[in-house]
Amino acid sequence: MDFDWHGGQISRDTIVDAGYRNTQNVRRFLALECGADFKFDRDFMAWVGDGVGKNMGDVADEWLRRRRST
Repeated sequence: MDFDWHGGQISRDTIVDAGYRNTQNVRRFLALECGADFKFDRDFMAWVGDGVGKNMGDVADEWLRRRRST
């Protein structure tokens, strides 16, 4: 069964599956993990959906890594 990206409880262990969507629920989770400055950009969204196995903890950590390197 695919995860409910609109209403499911997202944690750092939540697997990014083929049904992943950039929902308000995802934005809320990432704002909590990454801070109020969190925002999606095209390159980051492409990385999230590239089909390589990852969880939401990896997603948050990658956003923070990219933020530090700019």
